[in-house]
Amino acid sequence: MEEYDIKILLAFGKAVDGNKDFFKWLLKNGYPELAALSNAIRGDEEALQWLLNNGYPKLAILSNAMDNEPNAIQWLINSKNDILFQFAQAARGDQDAMKWFHKRNLTIYIYLAEHINKLLNLQAKENTFWYKMKF
Repeated sequence: MEEYDIKILLAFGKAVDGNKDFFKWLLKNGYPELAALSNAIRGDEEALQWLLNNGYPKLAILSNAMDNEPNAIQWLINSKNDILFQFAQAARGDQDAMKWFHKRNLTIYIYLAEHINKLLNLQAKENTFWYKMKF
């Protein structure tokens, strides 16, 4: 993630929020991997598979780590990529990870993590709602 310009990451954040215009912009301007990651974070299995099949397994693992999948988290730890590990943690609401970004003045990751965390919490509530529904 650190190789992207801040403007690209801001567009990615808007795509994560569900803004189709920013999603399309990422696709048309050479960032299909970020468009796919935004959809993978939103629960799109096809997008996750696209990342795996098109040379972006690290981003697929990041998405899975954000979903608290133990193997993905362990992979990030083993990779020694502190930014991706802390980003996955922050996206799940880990305050120590947020402090880690604050200390390094990496505010774009704080912005993105807050948006992703909001989405993940909403998804969890929706899943709980449907799980509790009696048909």
